[in-house]
Amino acid sequence: MTDYGEEQRNELEAIESIYPDSFTVLSEKPTSFTITVTSDAGGNEETVEVTLKFTYVEKYPDEPPHWEIFSQENLEDSDTEDILTLLKQQAEENLGMVMIFTLVTAVQEKLNEIIDQLKNRREEEKLRKETEAEEAEKRAFQGTVVTIENFLSWKARFEQEMIELKKKRQKEEEQPGKGKLTGKQLFETDHNLDTSDIQFLEDVGNSVEVDESLFQDMDDLDLEEDDPDFNPLDLGSDED
Repeated sequence: MTDYGEEQRNELEAIESIYPDSFTVLSEKPTSFTITVTSDAGGNEETVEVTLKFTYVEKYPDEPPHWEIFSQENLEDSDTEDILTLLKQQAEENLGMVMIFTLVTAVQEKLNEIIDQLKNRREEEKLRKETEAEEAEKRAFQGTVVTIENFLSWKARFEQEMIELKKKRQKEEEQPGKGKLTGKQLFETDHNLDTSDIQFLEDVGNSVEVDESLFQDMDDLDLEEDDPDFNPLDLGSDED
């Protein structure tokens, strides 16, 4: 007759010596304990972790123990489901033998597999982003590749814009009072013309040059400077 209690006590002693830092007894009747399993370090020293809770049944190991995931870190829901499925499979294969070490080892391997997959996914994501950035940069330098389809599309839009612009100009020309402005209308609408001559004189300033040769014969003229009624304009009228 199998002494289940003896087998269970012996296994507990072995498990405690193998996992001294991660093994914790929760109760003695029924015997219940937890073992924390951590993956090897992945990229950026990241790990995944799960704490398994086992409870012996009366006829263990001829019957499988109860198990559950007590806690976990960095695992997806799908990962925890895979771990529970794995535990069931391993327990069925090891009925009749103490199996806690076997179950924990299988979970350890699964966690390492998960961390490797996580590392690969992140590397693939990084590569994808780098590739997208390179392609975007190439497109920025190359511009839009001209094809028959996009050229015809552009041509249709351009012709439509020209038609609309022509209609707009014709409409403006047909409006009354929109004809050519007269000189007076230009003068009235452009106030810059009011001060254009004054501005010209101000701009010229002292830069006006006088041809002195025009006045060389002035001394020969018999000008009656002493006559208060003298007017140089009268000289022209006397000749007439």
